[in-house]
Amino acid sequence: MTTRSDPIRLATRGSDLALAQAETVKRALSGRRREVELVTVETTGDRIRDELIHRLGKTGAFVRSLDEEVLKGEVDGAIHSMKDMPTEDSRLVVAAIPQRAAAGDRLVTPEGATLEELPEGATVGTGSLRRGAQLLAQRPDLTVEPLRGNVDTRVEKLLSKSLNEEYDRRVAADEERKADPDAEPEFDSRPEEWVEGLSERERRAFGREESFDAIVLAAAGLERSGLDREVPTRELPVETFVPAAGQGALAVTMEDDDLAREVNGAIDHPRTRVETTVERSVLASLGGGCVAPIGIHAVIQGEHVRTRVQVLARGGEPTVSVTRDLPVERHAETARDLAEELADRGARDLIEEAKREAGEGETDTERTEGEDEG
Repeated sequence: MTTRSDPIRLATRGSDLALAQAETVKRALSGRRREVELVTVETTGDRIRDELIHRLGKTGAFVRSLDEEVLKGEVDGAIHSMKDMPTEDSRLVVAAIPQRAAAGDRLVTPEGATLEELPEGATVGTGSLRRGAQLLAQRPDLTVEPLRGNVDTRVEKLLSKSLNEEYDRRVAADEERKADPDAEPEFDSRPEEWVEGLSERERRAFGREESFDAIVLAAAGLERSGLDREVPTRELPVETFVPAAGQGALAVTMEDDDLAREVNGAIDHPRTRVETTVERSVLASLGGGCVAPIGIHAVIQGEHVRTRVQVLARGGEPTVSVTRDLPVERHAETARDLAEELADRGARDLIEEAKREAGEGETDTERTEGEDEG
């Protein structure tokens, strides 16, 4: 049993983003005069690098390994991105949900283009069924391609195309200069010198062979990793790009004991808990989250929780959506009622069709969108 003098040991994934997230929890608890020790754990999602998350075949690709460490008594708790957590009952409790970061998505391009400014047929990368369907709903002409890796890797994959194209332009200009030494040089430096002047991230990107014109990432992951200060991004409206349930929120899972209640009192954010409870209640009632594109976003406004739900076909259309104000006092119950209403309006059919498209073995109710969230 952990005493007040013992550090609270919390499991986390070892990616840069996961550690950055875990540090926010550590700082919050440290502010309550509790020492915290972070313990890195490799998860199933970390080990399986060549499959999209929705094809991993079981729920909790980034969750179960951490929670197992709690259940074995190796650590006191685990820190998760809430949107990666299964909606079914767990043997652990969500002891604390700290205040949520930005819940929405951002379009990331080398030059800061908007979605409307992308050229016809542009290639956009995402590891999320939801984002892919939402992109096609807005721009059916786009080519949506699978994208995996942590948030840093995804950004490097984006930068690869533009950097290689710039290098090719410089090589061509250098060849022209050699053919006509008297001509005015187009660039101030030779191609090799340009490569030497790239940042470490740009050099890694330059060494890749990717072809993305844009990618879509969670705003929270970009902000927590600091990448929003390195690459141009454009906010995507939550009205049309409804976020995943729990996106932007973290969760600390623990055994249901006095330590869990202490952590809850120290860092739990009641507003975020209500909002994410609504989102996850709707998702759990609808089901099909790992194989069907589903967005759910809830925000407390006075005595109500404004809840926006969007269920799409994998190709973007058709779409079933609704925005509803639910009473805060009965938020969980009315969230389930809203899910039933959506199911009757066609969401159930879309989810069943998505399950048929996915095939056997991909019908669990969790949706995990990958390693860009935070």
